[in-house]
Amino acid sequence: MQDEVEGTEPVQALLPGRKAMVVRLTCKSGLRPALLDALNTYADGLAEEPGTEVFMVSLDPENEDLVWLTEVFKDDDAENEHRSSRGFATMIAELNELLEEPPAVLRMDPLRLVMQETLLQEDWAF
Repeated sequence: MQDEVEGTEPVQALLPGRKAMVVRLTCKSGLRPALLDALNTYADGLAEEPGTEVFMVSLDPENEDLVWLTEVFKDDDAENEHRSSRGFATMIAELNELLEEPPAVLRMDPLRLVMQETLLQEDWAF
């Protein structure tokens, strides 16, 4: 098995027209579990947003009040559809009660993706 992993070429793609952002969410002290619940509920409904290609939730290892989102959208239209979705509106209403400060957003235009194919072969069942 180890030989198969070492010999596997990564998946690569150019990402013309994609839009991305990293979002820093600072929750009120002790409310990170509630924040994660809101984000996970939203993520469970992403089938309604096929243009939202990546929605990754990350925990800050040094600050229990920070959660990071990484989002990638197929194009400007997909990002606009994301913002106008019912699920997004519901999530934002919940976040307004949980956040200590407004989200900090860093916008990006992705150029290239390189990903180990073995990531897609893992058992992702909850």
